[in-house]
Amino acid sequence: MSTQAGVAVEAVGVGKVFTTRSGTVTALEDIDLTVGAGEFVSLIGPSGCGKSTLLRLVADLDTPTSGQLTVFGSTARTAREGQQYGIAFQQAGLLPWRTVRANIELPLELHGVGKLQRRARATELLALVGLTDFALSFPHQLSGGMQQRVAIARSLAEQPSLLLMDEPFGALDEMTRERMQTELVRICAESGAAVLFVTHSIPEAVFLSDRVVVMSPRPGRIAAVLDIGLPDGQSRGESTREDAAFFAHVTAVREALHGGSTAPVHGVDVR
Repeated sequence: MSTQAGVAVEAVGVGKVFTTRSGTVTALEDIDLTVGAGEFVSLIGPSGCGKSTLLRLVADLDTPTSGQLTVFGSTARTAREGQQYGIAFQQAGLLPWRTVRANIELPLELHGVGKLQRRARATELLALVGLTDFALSFPHQLSGGMQQRVAIARSLAEQPSLLLMDEPFGALDEMTRERMQTELVRICAESGAAVLFVTHSIPEAVFLSDRVVVMSPRPGRIAAVLDIGLPDGQSRGESTREDAAFFAHVTAVREALHGGSTAPVHGVDVR
């Protein structure tokens, strides 16, 4: 997953405060983060540290209380309106009455793309996620992993330059999860999209990422940023998980996660 020139996401001093009946809650504080075009960055940290909140801010599903957030140099709203990002959640969220093909075509249909163009794009994406033979199947006829592949294909329908993913494999069993991680590495390498990925799994973050961003307990801050020096995305596979460098990076992320420091650490290299 080589990083292309340019910046996909840039957060400078971003904070988010929620007002509740019992008072205010500071979810994020002073977040400085850059995600390069074509780069895979994972966010990891304890529950409630603001990982998903940060993803929602990038997706323009919520607005920062402070700081500046840009997506491809423009506001998050501009990026959303321009369909510059795709988004996938823990649940696939497929429409049960639509076929696999029709689910993938949905974003294109909603934005007025013609039938022939929709079909051609869906055919490309079905091949990309390995589901060509299931185009006319319905979601209930698919396994959980296959449903997530459909959701990823749908998120790529409009050829976004950025994917926002909030624990998309969290509900899968371990074997399926590992297969989906390998599949995602391949898909991202082929699509060239940047990825901002939320996870609670240290091995998952290390396997997938160019960099892992470790966040502190609420108020969420960036505690550490670790560079992951594993083989280029297309080369990552089952053997990667047995490599000494992989285990060393897992240990480094675990130590950063449990170290309690809130001072950012950049460029950690354990090779």
